Amino acid sequence: MYYKKGGENMTISLRLNDNETELFKKFAAMRGITVSELIRQSVLERIEDEYDLKAYKKALAAYKKNPVSYSLDDVEIELGLK
Repeated sequence: MYYKKGGENMTISLRLNDNETELFKKFAAMRGITVSELIRQSVLERIEDEYDLKAYKKALAAYKKNPVSYSLDDVEIELGLK
C-alpha cells in the first residue's frame, strides 16, 4: 500500500490471519478495488470521521455556552442575499 504526498511513497506491512485475509480480499473484490485501496480508503475515512467528531464536539460545546441559532432566512437577510 502506498500513500503519496509531495512525491513521497510509504509502504505499510500488515499481518493478517487467514480468515482476515479472505475477508479483506472478498470485500475488496465486492467493491471492485484492490486490498491496498480498500485499506487506504478505510483508514482515510476513519481519519475523516475522527476530525468530524472533534469538530462536532467543539461546535456542541460552543452552542451549549451560547445556545443561539439562526434560521436560513435570517442568515440570508443578514448577508444581503434576500
